[in-house]
Amino acid sequence: MSALVAAGRRYLPRGWADLGRQLAIWFGFLAAYQLARGLADRNPPRAFQNGLHVIGIERHAHALIELTLQRTVDGSQFLADLAAWTYWNSEFTVVGLALLWVYLRRHEAFVRFRNTILLANVFGLVGYVLLPTAPPRMFPDLGFADTLGDFGGLNHGSGLVQLAANPYAAMPSLHAADALIVGLVLFSVCRNRVVKVFWLVWPAWVWFSVMGTGNHFALDVLAGIVVAAIAIAIVYGLPVWTRRRQATA
Repeated sequence: MSALVAAGRRYLPRGWADLGRQLAIWFGFLAAYQLARGLADRNPPRAFQNGLHVIGIERHAHALIELTLQRTVDGSQFLADLAAWTYWNSEFTVVGLALLWVYLRRHEAFVRFRNTILLANVFGLVGYVLLPTAPPRMFPDLGFADTLGDFGGLNHGSGLVQLAANPYAAMPSLHAADALIVGLVLFSVCRNRVVKVFWLVWPAWVWFSVMGTGNHFALDVLAGIVVAAIAIAIVYGLPVWTRRRQATA
């Protein structure tokens, strides 16, 4: 026990109690996500109607760029596998590891990073409840396909995915929102230039992957970017604006 306490003092910025508090916050959010999922997937016809509405808007804007991206992904097995890996891991695995790394190595940036992720995801949950939307892969008659296949035992029909995921959580794309937040924060706190470039490119790659695998429309991705921008502005910008107002006063 003493060795465990000593390890916590040595490696954890604020000890085991604070780490437990952060984990409780994160798993509490996951519980809220499941509650929102139960509300959002009760009306599949509405989700398909909203999906068709998104398709109609995009047809007038850019002739469904997602179909072009899907053909690009289909043309290379390596690209298809990389896009599939990105889709399955960019949301929880990469976000979780990024939060953990910042918590341990750049702790001064952790609280705002965490709050931005949580706020963006709360906005996303509200969107899923108010605007359930079927993703492109659910419209095969229009040329869309689920290119993920069976990647590492994961597919949209597997029991684990059906249990934990919301099938109509397309609008807004939290893959897009979280990737933008993670990319910008890690770009700002990492010191290696190569790593900085990687994280700067990361959001665009995730956006490409979620559209190329048939899981989000371009409009979903755009909405996710807007959600991330609002969350960043509130968490990072509002305190600065408030301090300037107080200084002026």
